[in-house]
Amino acid sequence: MRPSRTPTNRRVYTDEHLYQVLPRGQVAQRATVVYMRLSSQAQKPDLATQRAVLEQFCAARGLTVTQWVSEIGGGLNFKRPKFLALVDRIVTNQVAVLVIVHKDRLVQFGFDLLSHLCRTHGCELLVMNTETLSPEQEMVQDLMTITHCFSARLYGLRNSRKALQKALSDAPSAQDSSQSHA
Repeated sequence: MRPSRTPTNRRVYTDEHLYQVLPRGQVAQRATVVYMRLSSQAQKPDLATQRAVLEQFCAARGLTVTQWVSEIGGGLNFKRPKFLALVDRIVTNQVAVLVIVHKDRLVQFGFDLLSHLCRTHGCELLVMNTETLSPEQEMVQDLMTITHCFSARLYGLRNSRKALQKALSDAPSAQDSSQSHA
């Protein structure tokens, strides 16, 4: 069977063309992935609860989960390694279904963009908890999230500044004690 051609003379191959070259068993199956995210290590016990709820959800939908992905990191951080690997797999059409417990577990902001990305790459995005909020409630939640994120960063900066000041203040006293022993 010959491939069809587009108006610009490009070849178009179908799954049937692929099966002519590779036996059906060798063609990679697209995965069903469940993604779970926690914001901090302190929430780690919640991971088991999140997984149990998602297992029940998937079983009720008749989904066979290929991979469970859990990650600890903030929803505003787009550099999470497992999140980036998941996005790469979606873009390369390796994920058929992505299941999450709530849309903010995937990303805090930009969910619509990731939903569009999934749609355009043939990945069904299932959100277990689809509670809808009024625009005012959504805005309040967004403002609280941003405030929490930046206050945590500020607190982290304060702690590192205190550690640096302590190290600098300890350095002269260490020099004085070594000179007095000499």
